[in-house]
Amino acid sequence: MFLSLDANDKRPIYQQIADGIKALIARGDLREGMVLPSVRQVSGDLGVNLNTIAVAYRQLQDEGFVTVRHGAGVTVSSRRGRQPGQEALLKSLRTALTEWILAGFADREIAAAVRQELSSARQKR
Repeated sequence: MFLSLDANDKRPIYQQIADGIKALIARGDLREGMVLPSVRQVSGDLGVNLNTIAVAYRQLQDEGFVTVRHGAGVTVSSRRGRQPGQEALLKSLRTALTEWILAGFADREIAAAVRQELSSARQKR
C-alpha cells in the first residue's frame, strides 16, 4: 500500500492517511476483501505514531470503508453499505471549492482541475 504524507498539508496526519486509503479504494488499487497492513506496519513504514494510524483506521471503519475484526485484521468493505448521503458529499465538495476560491483560483481553473481528477479517478477503476 503506497501512501505519502505532506508536511505542508493543513490536514492532520490521520486525515491524510484516511484520505489516501479512500483514494486507493476509489481507484481500485484496494478492492473489497483486501487486508490492509497492520497498524504497526503502517506506523513503521510512514514513521508515524501507532495511535495516529489507529485513528485513521477507526475513521475508515466509522465511514464504512473498512471492517475491523480482531485477529483477522482490517479489510476493505464492500461498496454496499457505504453510501454516504448526498448532503455529506456536497458538504465536502463545498469545503474543497471554498479552499480553491480562497486560494485565488479562477472558476475555469477549478473546473479544469475537477475534470482532470474525475477523469483520473474513473480511469483507475
